[in-house]
Amino acid sequence: MEKKKRVSVKPEPKIIPISMDATFFFERAVQSLDRFHYDKALKYFRRAVEYEQDNPVNHCNLAGVLSELGKYEESNEILKEVLDRIDSSMTECYFYMANNYANMDQHELAEEALVRYLENDSSGQYLEEAEEMLDFLSYELERPTKLKTIKSREGLYEHDQARLLLEEGKFAEAVRLLEQIVEEHGEFLAARNNLALAYYYTGHFQKSLEAILEVLDIDPGNLHALCNLAIFYQHLGRKEELAELSITLRKTFPFQQEHVFKLATTMGILGDHEKAYQLFRRLHKTSETSLDPCLYHYAAVAACNIGRFHEARSFWKQVDKLDPGSDIARFYLEQLNRRSDDRPMSLSYHYHLPFEEQFRQLEQSPESIPDQIAKDPLVRSSFFWALRHGDVETKLQVLQTFGHIGDNEVKEALSEFIADPKEDDYLKKVALFVLRSIGVDEPLEAHLDGGLKTIQSTVHAADLPKWEPKWQVVMETAHRQMHQRYDMIQQHDLQTLWVEYLSRVYPSVPRITKVEGWSAALEYLVAKMHRRSVSYHEVASRYHTTVSTVSKNVKLIDEACGLKEKMDAILPKLWSVDNKGSE
Repeated sequence: MEKKKRVSVKPEPKIIPISMDATFFFERAVQSLDRFHYDKALKYFRRAVEYEQDNPVNHCNLAGVLSELGKYEESNEILKEVLDRIDSSMTECYFYMANNYANMDQHELAEEALVRYLENDSSGQYLEEAEEMLDFLSYELERPTKLKTIKSREGLYEHDQARLLLEEGKFAEAVRLLEQIVEEHGEFLAARNNLALAYYYTGHFQKSLEAILEVLDIDPGNLHALCNLAIFYQHLGRKEELAELSITLRKTFPFQQEHVFKLATTMGILGDHEKAYQLFRRLHKTSETSLDPCLYHYAAVAACNIGRFHEARSFWKQVDKLDPGSDIARFYLEQLNRRSDDRPMSLSYHYHLPFEEQFRQLEQSPESIPDQIAKDPLVRSSFFWALRHGDVETKLQVLQTFGHIGDNEVKEALSEFIADPKEDDYLKKVALFVLRSIGVDEPLEAHLDGGLKTIQSTVHAADLPKWEPKWQVVMETAHRQMHQRYDMIQQHDLQTLWVEYLSRVYPSVPRITKVEGWSAALEYLVAKMHRRSVSYHEVASRYHTTVSTVSKNVKLIDEACGLKEKMDAILPKLWSVDNKGSE
């Protein structure tokens, strides 16, 4: 009987399909650039161009790598093709060509390309670098460059003024100036982007979003606008749009340091801390601004957020050396020392102390608030932001802080706040008190009790037909005594309590013979509402009156208003906050 041969059956190999498209090669190219493997990056960018021949970005990326490798002529041939065949509006290609010609010592051709860039580019993206190159070419050619106009310079002086206002934290003034520039020079994209930022700093999200979309209508590939849009999508919870845009941003490989920095901070804010860390590290290796303490701080934040605490510590030590007058590095180094586990931390990408720490320090030295706010526009912007988007407790703290500043920006912000129907009435009444306390005497429009009202400078309740001079003296006497010892919120609540008492007992208001006795009673009750330790003897001594007078007036006010009721009616928000924060 014939034996059957055994046949071994080999399993078919599993084949995992790889999508060989432009995106695939683009990602490989970017990875190679991150590792400074320019030869590999060049090979992958060439393949990306083969798959998407009409995509100008792929061509520009290829030209950029060729320039990095010293292949300037080949780089310029590709840039010419972009302008001639693919997208003639990409005026930045002229700037890239000028750089290549300059590197080849072909100064006249470099000048020609640079002039075409300056006369045709409306965004001014490389204006500063182009002006530096003009000086260099004028020196080399031993003659001035003939330049008819610089298109992006239209409105540039005003734009520089607006940027200075932003840096100083004068956001409302910056908004007005930038709105004027944009109206007169609609193609000035840098002004439009800064207008979006100014709206954002002042908490006007919808206006900021509209400004960003207008930039992208003009220039769909504008990196600053795309980054800002991604942050807005995150803020608005538009997850699908954010996911799609995030993919695009992750594939973006900017050559300009400013763009690398913008993308790095954006990826950090979006939560892609690994990508942010890689970009910040790249800036440290290549950036001319590598001694900027902000750059080290952002790298430290990214490192902390992915658990690289050793690197974060090193970065913050460098920040402390570069910016020894700041508390920022020391604060975060202390946080690292207190850390009890290896879990990544969650820190925000801003070069200032956390908002809660800012408040804590300001409360310790309120007399220094104006100087501290003035010297750091980022801190200043965080207060304007918090007034619109913080919780009740935070908004009360902001109102308290604004009472120490009292400049025109604060007055404008508070005037907008009291007219907003969405804000809480109690908060708006506090804001009104702050406005009056910082010298705003004219009538104000406020949305209170469900409708828009004109609030006169005289303080009185709606159901009081008149306001006696002695009533005002009672309140002013209490304010003078409480000014340095009570905060703005507590002083507001004293005023509210006094007006409420008079309204309830009117027209049978007791005859006021001793102003100090009523003022002392008001301070006593407000102190009790805010859980401050106080005695009849203490306030009587301070106001030069008797304990029996204070006690009698406290009883009269309490019987008319009811302390528990007043806690619920006058301080509903603050009282709940105090309960949550009590020890």
